[in-house]
Amino acid sequence: MADGTDPAFRRVIAAHGRPDVMYTEFVSCDGLCSEKGRPKLLRDLSYAPNERPIVAQIFSSKPDNVARCAALILSLGFDGIDINMGCPDRGIEKQGAGAALIKNPALAVEVIQAAQSESGGLPVSIKTRLGYNTVEIDTWLPTLLTAHPDAITLHLRTRKEMSKVPARWDLAVRAVELARGSGTLIIGNGDVASLEEARTRAEETGVDGIMVGRAWFGNPWFGSGKIEISDAERIAVMRQHLAAYVEYFGPSDRNTREFHGHEKHFAVIKKHLNAYLKGVPSLGEVKSALMLAKNAVEAERILAAVAGA
Repeated sequence: MADGTDPAFRRVIAAHGRPDVMYTEFVSCDGLCSEKGRPKLLRDLSYAPNERPIVAQIFSSKPDNVARCAALILSLGFDGIDINMGCPDRGIEKQGAGAALIKNPALAVEVIQAAQSESGGLPVSIKTRLGYNTVEIDTWLPTLLTAHPDAITLHLRTRKEMSKVPARWDLAVRAVELARGSGTLIIGNGDVASLEEARTRAEETGVDGIMVGRAWFGNPWFGSGKIEISDAERIAVMRQHLAAYVEYFGPSDRNTREFHGHEKHFAVIKKHLNAYLKGVPSLGEVKSALMLAKNAVEAERILAAVAGA
């Protein structure tokens, strides 16, 4: 998830309620294959040992670049490769990647096969949707299965539906039927809000796993099933997250860690901090103060004052 599952976010999750498998933010293969883009994007592929097993998610519509990226991911020691064929972002689709590949199934198969050709045996999986404008699961999924990916994660909505309608979990059952005997795992995704709900969805539909995205934001305890979080613990983990983010994006001198004009970076961590405080009225004043913070230094001062540090 862009600006979501970065290394700082994953570090906090690993410490408080890690999932069975973690995924990176999706990274452009075309960018990784360019001299200008590679240094910046390689940073997005950094990870720590305690995040394993970890899968690198990539996107592209160019099989040659996908093959080169697969070889790179193998050399970086990842545990798997995931190809995004579901992102509805217009900029991604203009490149023929993300959800646009649903409209070009032959190319989608080529992209999968390109990754497999240089994966060195690493599992290659797909993240996609039920269809583009309409539900196309009876044609789209069998087409993907001809490439024999190790797993297919289905966001149970079409591209047209974005996230504006409830996930179609009834169709997860159909996906499992279509994939039966293929050797490809089916993973369901969409609207799962708790660990208990994830287990229920898996039991009801027969999927091999559940992918959870948004429910992790502000809740690194998700994987542990822990629900009751004290204000003190919440503030402590927010400070931990902020420190990890500064370490990742900021310079080494703690006294000048203000991201040096990287407003996007600070806006991203503000989004995460806001998520921690969603639905926590006892910390409403803290939330208001953080939303006015201009940089990480100010945010840390606010949190430290609350913690009595």
